[in-house]
Amino acid sequence: MFQDETAPYEAYAPLLTRGWSHAVKTDGTQTFLTPEGLGGVRHRYATGGSSELAWRAWGGYPSEPHWTARFSFGTPTTLVAAFTASLISTEPLQRTVQDIPVQTRRAVYVATPTGKQQHGSTPVPPTPPAPDSGRSR
Repeated sequence: MFQDETAPYEAYAPLLTRGWSHAVKTDGTQTFLTPEGLGGVRHRYATGGSSELAWRAWGGYPSEPHWTARFSFGTPTTLVAAFTASLISTEPLQRTVQDIPVQTRRAVYVATPTGKQQHGSTPVPPTPPAPDSGRSR
């Protein structure tokens, strides 16, 4: 179960394609930050012991995150890649204003419908054009 041949870049390359910044330190860590700075992912790729965290993700400012997720070195990279893919997903989420922390509401935008019809709905025919007010022959 823990044999995973997924390379670590498969977990963070999608972040880069979405415009996340990337910084590498000589201590064996690399950090990816969202374009607006309200979240990030840190990957420790070099370690002295296996009990250290390999991945850490957070939402909000790094100094005061609203949530965090941590993955040890034993976590399959495929799982981390699925997690990071969910972070950058553009699929709309239905939430009420009360579900969103006040500090992050400025980063929220309203998504428009994609044009997909709900299952079982029928299209509405367009209204016919109004007759011209002029005379006809």
